[in-house]
Amino acid sequence: MSKHSLGDLQHAIMRILWCTGKATSNQVHAALLTERGLAPTTIATMLRKMEDKGVVTHSQEGRQFIYRPTVSEKEVRKSMVGELVDRLFLGDPAALLSHLVSDHEIEPDELERLQRMLDEAREHGEHSQ
Repeated sequence: MSKHSLGDLQHAIMRILWCTGKATSNQVHAALLTERGLAPTTIATMLRKMEDKGVVTHSQEGRQFIYRPTVSEKEVRKSMVGELVDRLFLGDPAALLSHLVSDHEIEPDELERLQRMLDEAREHGEHSQ
């Protein structure tokens, strides 16, 4: 499994790119301005770092760089949850699920939904999704 660990700002940028498919640095900045209040140069620098990391790529249209994600949200989620399980739960995904069920309030309908997912995974022999 490839590792796509993203920091908070990087993840916020990726959410924009996943939603829009592509964006300039200025468009990303505008989308995050209210939430983050960062300078345009901070966003541009982060996009360059993310390109070095291999999670975005760019093409050039005139003088503007158009950024696109190179990894899907599902890939990033799988990688980051795997990292969480490895670091905090010693590689035991059942320990993560146990933690979520026992230490957080989960509504009965959510528990039913989780049970259906577990039942389906058991029926299909799918141990990881």
